[in-house]
Amino acid sequence: MNVMRRLKSIASGRSSISSDPGGDTSSKRAKVDQESGRGHEESSLVERSTTGLDQHMASTSRETVASTSRVTSVARQEKSGVDKLPDEMYEMRIRDEKSASHDDKDLEATVISGNGTETGQIISTTVGGRNGKPKQTISYMAERVVGTGSFGVVFQAKCLETGESVAIKKVLQDKRYKNRELQIIRILDHPNVIQLKHCFFSTTEKDELYLNLVLEYVPETVHRVSKHYSRMNQRMPIVYVQLYTYQIFRALNYLHNVVGVCHRDIKPQNILVNPHSHQVKICDFGSAKKLVPGEPNISYICSRYYRAPELIFGVTEYTTAIDMWSVGCVVAELLLGHPMFPGESGVDQLVEIIKILGTPTREEIKCMNPNYTEFKFPQIKAHPWHKLFHKRMPPEAVDLVSRLLQYSPKLRCTALEALAHPFFDDLRDPNVSLPNGRTLPSLFNFTTQELAGAPDKLRQLLIPEHARI
Repeated sequence: MNVMRRLKSIASGRSSISSDPGGDTSSKRAKVDQESGRGHEESSLVERSTTGLDQHMASTSRETVASTSRVTSVARQEKSGVDKLPDEMYEMRIRDEKSASHDDKDLEATVISGNGTETGQIISTTVGGRNGKPKQTISYMAERVVGTGSFGVVFQAKCLETGESVAIKKVLQDKRYKNRELQIIRILDHPNVIQLKHCFFSTTEKDELYLNLVLEYVPETVHRVSKHYSRMNQRMPIVYVQLYTYQIFRALNYLHNVVGVCHRDIKPQNILVNPHSHQVKICDFGSAKKLVPGEPNISYICSRYYRAPELIFGVTEYTTAIDMWSVGCVVAELLLGHPMFPGESGVDQLVEIIKILGTPTREEIKCMNPNYTEFKFPQIKAHPWHKLFHKRMPPEAVDLVSRLLQYSPKLRCTALEALAHPFFDDLRDPNVSLPNGRTLPSLFNFTTQELAGAPDKLRQLLIPEHARI
């Protein structure tokens, strides 16, 4: 059924939306788990139906940057793998960018020979040797592959010198350019962001060059934790939803406001969690980018279920608000136990959003993409938020979701505003603890940079009295 026919069916009342907004039919709900396992393979936009909307989406989802051969090549690379949803720890991608600046972690990278991913194989590399630091040989023994993708593999390894477990993300490196993911992740330093330990290059017999990012190893993902509760027919305890999403917001506030980076692929699979401490860390910066005002970006970005509507409308000058939409989808998914907008294709994703939020107004469309001129959608009323969730759902949780899932990017709350939301007041209670009685991970040790520009009233709320020094 094409897009317009489906929307007209919804508008006429022939398709209903219940408190379980997973799709029009039970078969579509069943597809959610199936697609999560196989990576959500999406066919080309131009191969779908030929309605005016579909044609527009096919044309506007291309990069509208100056047509140099390198930009075109990078845009094709980004399109080829951006929409897959693996159920493992990382999604593999590469982003290339010319740059002359590196820090020690980049400059220290050595080149070794061999594949390095076979179980039991030992990889030795040298670190140090600059700024007065002595050279040191570090050896890793590959243990198992924990994730694969279009451009490489992630495997768990053990450092033979220390016994520490690490994750090594191995991606194919274009020798002409520097890797954008490395350029970004090497400057990140936050308790809720994955930490880069060091990196090295490896070569193959075919003279292929691979970049190996040695990262701290975190054993679980929020995706797998959520699936665990779904399989048991249970809802995730609300304290875990609060704890996980609070830490995601804290990480995004750091990325957006301190280092100026937009992640562009927030989803449960890219949110790691320590099952013992319940500390959360955002990972996979393969799609991340520093957004420069006035500089166009690719709109065909972010995994489908979590893709902001302005991206579907083909905007190329977007903001970090796309991450806030994505995290709104994550919060809703943890509360519901399944994705809120399980679109079967890029364009069908818009149908799923309209079913819940209603038809966007002309002004809302203008806020998403000022260049979008078509307006032929059937009029569909917004579904009341409280009817989408279980009747015993805390109203603060529903309110937070409603403040994130807004058509207009400027109306979505920022990460810092989200941290102050009443939904997280329970975490600020000095007597709160984990269900097993253990203490919560550190939540209020904000740096001066994290709270830069925040008014005193907000600072006092974000750092409760019992957490002040």
